[in-house]
Amino acid sequence: MNFLRTPDPNPGWLNEDDLQEARRRLPMVYVQALPVRLDPLGYLSEIGLLLQATPEGEMMYTFVSGRVLYRETIRAALLRHLEKDLGTMAFPQLPVSTTPFAVAEFFPSPSETGLTDDRQHAVALSYIVPVRGECSPRQDALQLSWMSPEEALSPEVQAEFAGGRGDLVRQAVAHAGWGR
Repeated sequence: MNFLRTPDPNPGWLNEDDLQEARRRLPMVYVQALPVRLDPLGYLSEIGLLLQATPEGEMMYTFVSGRVLYRETIRAALLRHLEKDLGTMAFPQLPVSTTPFAVAEFFPSPSETGLTDDRQHAVALSYIVPVRGECSPRQDALQLSWMSPEEALSPEVQAEFAGGRGDLVRQAVAHAGWGR
């Protein structure tokens, strides 16, 4: 499912035409982050989901995501996309390790991974990132919804994810040790 996109003011190493051509021929590397709030003991209490409109006018949940630019570190890409999507006052706490909770493989058509992205074959390093500040969705997001893990895993919310992304939320919640 394709989302409406704000043109990237700093496209990095490719112009839009070259990017489209590269997407046709190469897997693209992305980072994606599931913003969370933790309770005083460090347990998962809320998950932040971005609400976006598709070109067809459908509302779907997603999370912070974007390309890793040429010569950009994973940490720098994560911070750039968190600030772009959540605002500069979100105060994300980047993970100590750049080891993701999942490596998600998206394909332009249905595949064995269950993850799709109409535009491209993409590999996304997926992170859980606690945020301590005020989040103001920016760019493509219409709003940021904070919900409990139970709500995020409910069939109603899971049905509102595009391209199999609900499975990644389930993996993140399990990785965070919620529900033990």
